[in-house]
Amino acid sequence: MDGAENLSKRQLQALQTREKLLNAGRTVFLENGFQKATMTQINKLAHTGYGTAYVYFKNKDELFTELIETIMQKMYDVAGLPFTPKTKEEAFTQIKKQTRLFMELSLEERQVMKIIKEAIGVSPIVAEKWSQIRARFISGITKDIEYVQKAGLARDDFHANLIAKGWFYMNEQLMWELVLGDIKEDVEAVSDHLTRLYTGGLYK
Repeated sequence: MDGAENLSKRQLQALQTREKLLNAGRTVFLENGFQKATMTQINKLAHTGYGTAYVYFKNKDELFTELIETIMQKMYDVAGLPFTPKTKEEAFTQIKKQTRLFMELSLEERQVMKIIKEAIGVSPIVAEKWSQIRARFISGITKDIEYVQKAGLARDDFHANLIAKGWFYMNEQLMWELVLGDIKEDVEAVSDHLTRLYTGGLYK
C-alpha cells in the first residue's frame, strides 16, 4: 500500500514539474523567440534542478511541440463541432462559424502563433509536428465533405480530400497573414469571403 502511495506522489510531482517546465518554456519562447530560447533558460525560470528539463524533454523542440499541442486543442475542439447540415444555408452558417472561431483563436494566441511560424522554418521537429496538425484537420474536413456529398448537398464530382486540402491551406495562409498583421481585413470579412468562395464552388 505504501509503495502505491509513494508512486502516486512521485507521479504527481512529475506532472507538476512537467507543467512548470511548460509554463516556463512558454514565457522564455515569448521573450526570446524560438531560435534564441534555450533549455537552460527554461530550467532556470522553472526553478528546477540542473538538467531537469532534459529528463522530461529531449530538447527545446520537443518541449515546444507539446506547447503547440496545448494551443491546438482549442482549434481541434472547433473542428470537431457536429457537422450535419440539412441545407446549403445551414452548411454555410456552420462553416462560417467554424472558420471565424479558428481565426479568432489564432489571434487570441497571436504571440505564440508567431513563434510557431518562426519555429516551423528552422526546426524539422516542429515542421513535422505542424504537418501532423495539418493532416488531422484535413482528415476531419474530408469527412465533412464526404458527408455533404452523400447527403446530396455538394457536388460529387470533386475529390473530397483534394478539396479539403485546398480549403485548409486557404484558411492557414490567411490565418498566418492575420496573425502577422499582413492584411487589414477583419476576421468577420475573412471568414465570410472564405466561406462564400468554398461553399459557392462545392455546394449545389
